[in-house]
Amino acid sequence: MTEKVDGGAVRAFADPRPRWLKTPSRYQMLSACSVAFMFAAWVFVTEFGFANELFLPHPAAVFNSFIKVATKGYQGSTLLEHVGTSLYRIMAGFSLACLVGIPLGIAMGVSRAANAVFNPAIEFYRPLPPLGLYTLLVMWLGIGEESKLALLFLAGLPGIIIATIQAVTTIDPIYVRAARSLGATRRQLLFQVYLPGAGPIILTGMRISLGFTYTVLVAAEIVAATAGIGWMIWDAAKFLLSDVVIMGLIVLGLTGVMLDVIMRLVGKLLMPWTRRQRTNA
Repeated sequence: MTEKVDGGAVRAFADPRPRWLKTPSRYQMLSACSVAFMFAAWVFVTEFGFANELFLPHPAAVFNSFIKVATKGYQGSTLLEHVGTSLYRIMAGFSLACLVGIPLGIAMGVSRAANAVFNPAIEFYRPLPPLGLYTLLVMWLGIGEESKLALLFLAGLPGIIIATIQAVTTIDPIYVRAARSLGATRRQLLFQVYLPGAGPIILTGMRISLGFTYTVLVAAEIVAATAGIGWMIWDAAKFLLSDVVIMGLIVLGLTGVMLDVIMRLVGKLLMPWTRRQRTNA
C-alpha cells in the first residue's frame, strides 16, 4: 500500500491486515503449485499403474495407513506416541548440543587458546558417519536411551559450534572496543555485544544443525527401540509395508518443518532488531 507525500512522491507503508488475510505473493503461489504438481504426479503414476503398488502405494492407501496407525497404532503404539517419543529424543539431544555448543563456540571464537584446544577433536569427529559413531556409543553406553541421545547430541554439536565461531569472529571489533572503553565486564560483553551481534548467524546454524540431527534420528532408533517415528519406518520397511513407510516419512518431514518454523518464530521474538533491519532494507 502507498500514499502520496509532498512533492508528489509515493511512500509505501505496511499493510495493517493480518498476514493470513493478505493476498498470497507470486512466490507463495509458485510453492503451492510445486507441491500440487508433485502430488498430481504421484496420483497419476499410481492411478494408471506405472509403478508397483508394493513399492509406491496410492495416496489413498497412505492416508488410510495414517488413519489406522493414528487410531489403532503400530506395534503397540499410536502415531502420536511414536511422534512424541521421537520429538523427545530430538529435543533432548539438540537442546544439550545448544547448551554445550553455543558457549563453547563463543569461547573458541574469542580465545585462540580455546580454539587450539577443542578444534582438533571437533574437526576429527565431525565427518565421521553417524552409524560408525553409533556402534561405539552402544558399546560404551548400552542399547538404551543414553546411546540414542548421545548420538543425536554429537550429530548436532559441530554445526552449532562452527556457526557460533563464525558469528563471533565476524562481529565488528569496534563494538567490542567501545564496550570495553565504557567499562563493560566479560559478562556484559557476552550478553550485550557478542550474543546480540552473533544471534542471527547462530540461529541459522541451529536450524541447520536441527535438520541434520533429524536425519540421524532413524539411525538412532534402529537399535533396540520399540517406539519412535524413525523406528516405525525402519520396522515397516522390513515387512515391505510401503504405505506405512511413506506415511512415516511424510509425518517426519512435516514435524521437521514445524520445528523449523518454531525456531524462526523464537528467533524473531528473541531478536526483534533483525525484523527491523529487514523492514528498513
